[in-house]
Amino acid sequence: MSDKLWGGRFTKNESQSALEFNASIDFDKRLYRQDIAGSRAHAAMLARCGIISQEDADAIDKGLEGILHDIEDGKIEFTIDNEDIHMNIESILTERIGQPGKRLHTARSRNDQVAVDFRMWTREAVEKTMEDLKRLMHSIYNRAEAGQDVIMPGYTHLQRAQPVTFAFYMMAYFEMFKRDYSRFSDCLTRMNENPLGAGAMSGTGYATDREYLTKKLGFNRTCANAMDAVSDRDYALEFLSSASICAMHLSRFCEELILWSSAEFSFIEIDDAYSTGSSIMPQKKNPDMAELIRGKTGRVYGDMMTLFTIMKGLPLAYNKDMQEDKPPVFDAYDTLSACINIFADMLDTLTVKSDNMEKAASKGFTNATDAADYLVSKGVPFRECHAIIGEIVLYCISHDKSIEELSLDQLQDFAPEFDEDVYQRIDIRSCVKAKKSEGSTSFESVKNMLSDSKTYLDSLNN
Repeated sequence: MSDKLWGGRFTKNESQSALEFNASIDFDKRLYRQDIAGSRAHAAMLARCGIISQEDADAIDKGLEGILHDIEDGKIEFTIDNEDIHMNIESILTERIGQPGKRLHTARSRNDQVAVDFRMWTREAVEKTMEDLKRLMHSIYNRAEAGQDVIMPGYTHLQRAQPVTFAFYMMAYFEMFKRDYSRFSDCLTRMNENPLGAGAMSGTGYATDREYLTKKLGFNRTCANAMDAVSDRDYALEFLSSASICAMHLSRFCEELILWSSAEFSFIEIDDAYSTGSSIMPQKKNPDMAELIRGKTGRVYGDMMTLFTIMKGLPLAYNKDMQEDKPPVFDAYDTLSACINIFADMLDTLTVKSDNMEKAASKGFTNATDAADYLVSKGVPFRECHAIIGEIVLYCISHDKSIEELSLDQLQDFAPEFDEDVYQRIDIRSCVKAKKSEGSTSFESVKNMLSDSKTYLDSLNN
């Protein structure tokens, strides 16, 4: 007969290669705190319902508390023979307290046990990610607040388009991470359901109290269908999806910083603490942290696709394939958390070269749209204005001039509606100030964005 806890109907043990292939303790040992918390709640519920004695429940609870302390003190070595974290802890418990330990698994399956462990772990990962995002949003807010008066070129197609403030640019990313925070918050709301008590897939014949378990483990509600409870991994997929979108935002931001730190842009300098050098070229200062974040985004995408692929063809209810759900989620969380925090550190310490930014904004005809709007204000239809300014730009390119360098006579050769006030209108700072629409780059608009964002950040701490 097999010597496994589940081995009663087997005549021999699995082969060594099958044992190694089947075991998950190398990665699911990260669930030890959640497994012990779930087991302590389950034992308390069994005693409360009269399924086991209070004496046995107390012995189980004390035994599990001791195991928790010993794990955290590094005194316990898990074994591959016990396959996973659940059976490792149960075996150690039984060795320590005897018969009461054998009663712990009453009215429970490893299917609902792993479901509750993994759900609690992912819930905690989401909460920690939200804390990381709050820290990042504070960093972005601080950079924006300090950069309200800094003018830089805004881009479309990576071509200079219109002048904007550095604060406006930063607040665009603030909005992205604000949406990320909201996505994780929504994910947390949906995932906070208790699967424990569902049994293997159809419930249990014992008169248990699942609502007690739900409250004890901090869930908002109980999973309504036992089959869905043990087979659902939507919460993990939703976490990975949210993590992938967040990583994409980090990657886009890093791409900007990498470009801006180049000699061709020279808009910022990344602090030495977040840069590296070349093994052969002594002059090099490479934005490696930003590049690594950009690269690790693909890793998070891979984690998401791994779990989607695992789940896509599984029939109900639990299947062993689902043992592979944890490595991609663990990896995505670790990767995203590291990326968010190193990025926030990098952002806090970078140097903004405001003079270079404003010089760049003054080139590339970023005031061309404002010149067209000036003619609109003089009664010229916009499409005619567009054509006129296009001709002026073409003339300026061929004569190596900017629009504001042309004399009034030269401008009037293209359109008699031009007057002396055009030079004030197409001044770079005037272009920024002139924006009137809500959400624009104008100094007043950005000031309002910062005020609203401060209120939002304060609300997250209440």
